[in-house]
Amino acid sequence: MARLFEPLTLKSVTTRNRIVISPMCQYSAKEGLANDWHFAHLSTFALGGAGIIFTEATAVLPEGRITHGDLGLWSDEHAAALRPIVAFLKQQGAQPAIQLAHAGRKASMQRPWYGNGPLEPADIERGDLPWEIVGPSTEPVGPSWLIPHELDQVQIRELPKAFAEAAQRALSIGFTIAEVHGAHGYLLHSFLSPISNKRTDQYGGSLANRMRLPLEVTEAVRNAWPEELPLFFRVSAIDGMEGGWELEDSVSLAKELRERGVDVIDCSSRGIAGPATVGQAPALGHQVPFSERIRREAGLATMAVGLIIDLKQAEKILAEGKADLVALAREALRNPFWPHHAYQSLVSEQDFSTWPVQYGWWLERRRYSRDNA
Repeated sequence: MARLFEPLTLKSVTTRNRIVISPMCQYSAKEGLANDWHFAHLSTFALGGAGIIFTEATAVLPEGRITHGDLGLWSDEHAAALRPIVAFLKQQGAQPAIQLAHAGRKASMQRPWYGNGPLEPADIERGDLPWEIVGPSTEPVGPSWLIPHELDQVQIRELPKAFAEAAQRALSIGFTIAEVHGAHGYLLHSFLSPISNKRTDQYGGSLANRMRLPLEVTEAVRNAWPEELPLFFRVSAIDGMEGGWELEDSVSLAKELRERGVDVIDCSSRGIAGPATVGQAPALGHQVPFSERIRREAGLATMAVGLIIDLKQAEKILAEGKADLVALAREALRNPFWPHHAYQSLVSEQDFSTWPVQYGWWLERRRYSRDNA
């Protein structure tokens, strides 16, 4: 059996394979509510055979959205909108996973197809009005970006509660995996990175202080999330900028997260001062070394993500012990049925048993007809 198709058990959850659909923002919600687009988008990956399917970054507070089109989970109404999606993913054999997020100083920005930067007059004319953004300091993402309000300690202490309440809503509608988003320049990452965190109190300065809020949020989510269900944490393993967050810091963070009940580190990178992926031209699997080192030195399971495209590439990552899970993003948009095709290439070309029966029945008969023509 190919490693890609070995089940993985995390606490009480067993995935049908090691293939994950990474969170991919669709910028298509209204007031944070999931709609038909999100159902069609995510359910396609369940039909395609992925083992774990993540929602996009889902804001725990209205001001925590990246754009006006982001999903949210700050009310029961938002949970109800996600419920049928979760049910369908489970019905098709996938594990539904929620990524809990707060955009911090990168909130209130343009949808990417309008520029992927600060809101402009044309965005405002479309109805995308700016809101006050928050961060560890008043450091903006860059010139012309909104200046964040520096959170005081009373406001900081409210954040773990918001994440925990969103986790409870996710649990109530059937999600089996939760992930805390601590990457890509969003709120928790902005506390971790010395580039964006200029505080001089207990939430800034030393590595331990900069890790304090992400760890407090993780503890709150872990307490709200049942012990028998797995918890992931997405990290930007490096900032890729002088004076920024380094891989050694990520290893230290991962060790602390392990002590607080995190089961998997989702290894991404960059994004502290701009887009994490858009516009870059990195090598295939460019973040796999981060996954390998964190897995080895922190003693935690890891998920590798970032230009994992080829099935043999994905299989090799797992076979060489560089990750426990591999995540697809844009490649899954190009080919939602990548897992089924990978199975037929690596395991059995003639086997359609992994496909939904409504599809596999027809494909098997087409194969039989062609073979006996």
